[in-house]
Amino acid sequence: MLWVAIIGLVMTVLAVAVAGRRVLFLYKLATVGPPAPERIEYAKTHVGDEIKAQLVEVFGQKKLLKWTPSGVAHFFVMWAFFILLTVYIEAYGAIIQGAITGRPNFHIPLIGTWGVLGFLQDFIAVACLLGLVAFAVIRVKNSPKQLGRRSRFSGSHLGGAWLVLFMIFNIIWTLFLARGAAAANGNFPYSSGAFVSLALGDVLPQSALLEEIGLLLHIGFMLVFLIIVVNSKHLHIFTAPLNVLFSRRPDGLGGAPELRVDGKPVDFEDEDLDPERLGRGKIADTTWKGFLDFYSCTECGRCQSQCPAWNTDKPLSPKMLILDQRDHAFAVAPYLMAAQNGVEHKDADVLALLEKPLVGEEGVIHPDVLWSCTNCGACVEQCPVDIEHIDHILDMRRYQVMVESSFPSEAGVMVKNLENKGNPWGMSEMKRADWIEELDFEVEVVEDKMPEDAEYLFWVGCAGALEDRAKKTTKAVAELLHIAGVKFAVLGPMEACTGDPARRLGMEYLFNMLAQQNIETLNEAGVKKIVATCPHCFNTLANEYPQLGGTYEVVHHTQLLAKLVDEGKLTPITPIEEKITYHDPCFLGRHNKVYSQPRDIMAKVPGVQTQEMHRHKDRGFCCGAGGARMWMEERIGKRINTERVDEALTTNPDTVSTACPFCMVMLGDAINEKKNNGEAKESLEVVDVAQLLIKSVKSPS
Repeated sequence: MLWVAIIGLVMTVLAVAVAGRRVLFLYKLATVGPPAPERIEYAKTHVGDEIKAQLVEVFGQKKLLKWTPSGVAHFFVMWAFFILLTVYIEAYGAIIQGAITGRPNFHIPLIGTWGVLGFLQDFIAVACLLGLVAFAVIRVKNSPKQLGRRSRFSGSHLGGAWLVLFMIFNIIWTLFLARGAAAANGNFPYSSGAFVSLALGDVLPQSALLEEIGLLLHIGFMLVFLIIVVNSKHLHIFTAPLNVLFSRRPDGLGGAPELRVDGKPVDFEDEDLDPERLGRGKIADTTWKGFLDFYSCTECGRCQSQCPAWNTDKPLSPKMLILDQRDHAFAVAPYLMAAQNGVEHKDADVLALLEKPLVGEEGVIHPDVLWSCTNCGACVEQCPVDIEHIDHILDMRRYQVMVESSFPSEAGVMVKNLENKGNPWGMSEMKRADWIEELDFEVEVVEDKMPEDAEYLFWVGCAGALEDRAKKTTKAVAELLHIAGVKFAVLGPMEACTGDPARRLGMEYLFNMLAQQNIETLNEAGVKKIVATCPHCFNTLANEYPQLGGTYEVVHHTQLLAKLVDEGKLTPITPIEEKITYHDPCFLGRHNKVYSQPRDIMAKVPGVQTQEMHRHKDRGFCCGAGGARMWMEERIGKRINTERVDEALTTNPDTVSTACPFCMVMLGDAINEKKNNGEAKESLEVVDVAQLLIKSVKSPS
């Protein structure tokens, strides 16, 4: 048995050395870029949140289990890694004890002969085998060779995945060989519980050599697997818990992250600020959190399968966005780390690789990929390892817009309008209060301070004040608040765009200017509580203004209206005999988890029959307007709003409802096109939930 111990320990030392060298390389590569101290600071100050995240996402596999078959399979395979650590303790203990005493009958102290542990080990190993079968079936069924672009594995490194499945299979069968041989030789620590191992012990011959070979094969396959893992996409086994630990809370949605240089928020008034360092222009500008995203990607393609851009034949795949950066990072890594250590490269090819732009016709990411994103958040919502795809896109957009001045020309008009008029349409600020004249009651307009009896500031938003379709929602909300006796006021001409289109475009400087202007106005007026009808305004005011010192209690109008209905201050009476399907706005739903309140309101309206679209709530499909796409032409593939309306039409609705002015415009345009083509009934229209409610609350004429 001495020779077994020597071979086993030599293999272990060599494998750990090779794997350790790779881990050191990955660490050095991840730290070539700027720091991300805010991630560490948050983890330190929110220990409870981080523990909960580890328990729910890592150990509980919450996100993976959203896709039940593959989620359950992964749950058992992952837990096999944890539970079977006890088997490796037993294996190493057996070869060492065998070398010392001649009998490899080691058991873990205290629990090592407990039948429950033996059962658990065998059960999880069998479950792991079944999980491997499930994975194989899923991969064959969803093969890119058969499904092409519709396969979520399209673009993934398929060979590596099959190799890993094969290696895990080898680990499991050698586990049973070693344990069965040990049972046959009387060296097995369990007399009950380990149902597979004990059954094998009854059929295998008594052979010390077979047991020794089984132990070495089991340990050997594990060590080879370790080396494969740290050199493949299955590195996520080790990095995913770290990526979850340092991800943004409550998740990577909601507010966009602050623009930082050297880990510090950018001060645009700083005379020493180097504008070339704004955003990410090269791979070296990636923070260690960005590299953790690269290392953690499992190439599962869940993000890709949910992406509205990818599903409408555009070049953006959130998965490939991460993989292309990762592949480039590995290609440039030796030269990047050498340059960090002061080595000057003179070779033209090396210099070209080091200076290769992240975005460009000849860059790592094609501009069409970058500008196809709607910031809908479907990728972040579905990612089981908390990769923050939108953060990568925003940082690259920031560099393109503020450093390269390279972005779709149509968006330039929107930027100029924001700069000159404070709204994307370039209309006079005096028109912001015109909708008030169409009401039959008085709406207070803030002059200096909020009126003492006003509970809420009604943030009307640019669309709500200036776009004809959105004005209907604005008036409906105002009427409902008036009927419910909720005192509110508006800023009128003093209100300016929150800056959401500018920030999502990447024009951080303009966002900063608009946000600070609004925060100054709100603070001087003494505003404490805000109700907003636009999810983009709602998200910016609630989640992004606190970054600049503007902290308020912000609610979406559907949240407030649902509360008023529950309290009996608004009572829907008039029946609306219509079949209605509801479209979840991305910045209300996925970004802020407001799913129930709009549906609760519709459920209280008599006569309404609701029918969900196939993709709804956290899997809802974007309208195509987010990420500043509202002001850009959609020239590639099928229009996203058309795809969404096609899905809505499958429910045969009388009305499509939503809770966002951008969604109303996008879906309304697509429906009008369908009407012109005779593909939708003439009576079909898009309305806000508030419009439905006001029709029912008002007494019948």
